[in-house]
Formats: sequence, C-alpha cells, structure tokens
Amino acid sequence: MPLSREESSPLFAGTAAGTLRLIFYLAIAMVLMVLDHRNGWLWRMRYATAIVIEPVYRLASLPADGMHALGVAFADRRLLTEQNQRLREDLLLANAKLNRMAAVAEQNQRLKELLDTQHSLELHVQMARVIGIDLGAFRHRMMINLGARDGVKAGQPVIDAHGVMGQVIDVLPNSATVMLVTDPDHALPVVVERTGLRTIAYGSRNGEQLTLPTVPMAADIHVGDKLLTSGLGGRFPEGFPVGEVATVGPAPSGMFLEAHANPSADLDRSDEVLVLHDLAEPAGPPPPPSPAGPPTDEAPPPPAPAGSSAAAPRAVSPAAAASAGVPQT
Repeated sequence: MPLSREESSPLFAGTAAGTLRLIFYLAIAMVLMVLDHRNGWLWRMRYATAIVIEPVYRLASLPADGMHALGVAFADRRLLTEQNQRLREDLLLANAKLNRMAAVAEQNQRLKELLDTQHSLELHVQMARVIGIDLGAFRHRMMINLGARDGVKAGQPVIDAHGVMGQVIDVLPNSATVMLVTDPDHALPVVVERTGLRTIAYGSRNGEQLTLPTVPMAADIHVGDKLLTSGLGGRFPEGFPVGEVATVGPAPSGMFLEAHANPSADLDRSDEVLVLHDLAEPAGPPPPPSPAGPPTDEAPPPPAPAGSSAAAPRAVSPAAAASAGVPQT
C-alpha cells in the first residue's frame, strides 16, 4: 500500500537527522576521492570490473557483428561483377598500350637504321611502306605504297637497312610490285667480297635462300663469305650487301660448285624499305656518237678493192682502246 505524503521519509529531509545524513555522505565521498587520487583504488576497481563485464559486451554485440558479416558475404553480386569487369578492361588496355609502345620503339629503330643507311651512302632514295607480301612456292613478291605518281619506275632497286631486297617490276598509280631476290625468276650479279669472284645469284623456290649454281670448281669460296652487288648489268649499284654463303658443295652436274646463301635483307620482317633512284652505270663500251653536221647529197665512195691501202685499218692509241673497251694486243 503506497505511503501518504505525511508517511514518506525522504533521504535528505529538512530536519536535523537529514542534515547529519548529508554531511556523513559528503564525508564518505571526500574520503573516497582522496583515496582514489593517492592510491588509484577506484581505477583498479573499474579495471577489474571491466574484465568481468567485457564478455557481456561481446555477447551483446554478437547479433550486430553477425548481421554485418552477412551483409558483406551477401553483397550485391552485380556490383562486384561490374567492378571486376572494369578492372579487367583496364588491365587489357594497359597491356595493349605497353605492346603498342614496344612496337613503336621497334619501328623507330628500323626507321633510324634506314635513315642512317641513306645518310651514310648519300643516296637519292624514297622511303616506302610495305602494304602486302606474297611468299608462295613460285612467287616471292611484295607491294609498296609508292607508284607512278610518286616517280617510281620499273627496274628500280629496293633495299632495306641490311641489304638488297629486290627490284620494282610493275608500277601502278599509287602502288608498285617488287620482285624479291629470292623469287625463282630473279637473277642478280654478285661478287664475293673476300676474293672478288663474280657470279650470278638466283632465287629459290623455298623463299629463304639464294642459289649460286655456276661457281667454278677451282673457285675460292667458303661458308661465311659475303656477297655484294657487282654493278654489272646497270640495274643495281655496286657494293650493296646481298647475302652470306651458308653451304658450298658440288652441283648435280658435277661440272660446277653450287653454293647457297642467306639473304642479308629482312625479307619477311621489314615494314619500311628504300627505293633507289641512283642506278648503276651500264657495263660495256659506250654507244657510237651520232653524225654531226648537215646532210650531203654526194654519193658515198665505192669500196676499195682487197689489198688496197685505203682498206687498211688505222692505228688506235692505247687510251682510245681502253675507253672503248677494245682489248689491246
């Protein structure tokens, strides 16, 4: 039964007993504060109490921790998939950029080699880009992006930074076809750099080597000899690398030696080539000079009889004989 207002006994009543009780409690509080400040008793008590109460806190936080773990475990799968896909695309793009940078660096190196070749030899050349290549069993051709509009003509030699690649055989307005030195229908006059031996290097059907089928049996030619253009024929300038002798052996006929050489040029790897405009000087005596002066109506004199002094040949000086290519006796 609840007490009435008159029957209630407050803790601090307005009487003398209540005042004494308040003073007693304040004294106890002051004593506890001094003891805690000097000896840290209350801190030790709180520390011991925390050890007992901490498992209760952990037990109380288990539901919240479980819900958080479930939320992480069952996160939006679509968002994770999109993030994964985006990261994969970024990785592929970065790899593509790295590969492109490597390809550009390699291309710059090839262009530098071509420019160094041009500057070192002081050649009149045009740089062309390879737009097609055909390395079949019977055709070793490639197509370049220069044509008749660029001044390219049939017969012009084509080289790269390492050696002779071939010659132009067909010219279109904006492109041209080049027959490679390894084409079965191609023949190139060459000279062995070490000995000066002149011979002909033919293409082969395998598209990888040059064939020298008519080397004399007593010729001094060995594996590793360098082959250079001889300049004969007036098509290829003299001194350009053609290949390196790989094998030497008797020909099937037994009358000659047959050698095989690896081309010096990168026939299947070059992307940029040089088209030469400096052709070699044609071999042989110069053409006879055309007659000068006005035409005459006089009939030519009759031929002199045999044994006549008019038919005797004139003496030719050694200098004139050498310039005309006449052998001296």
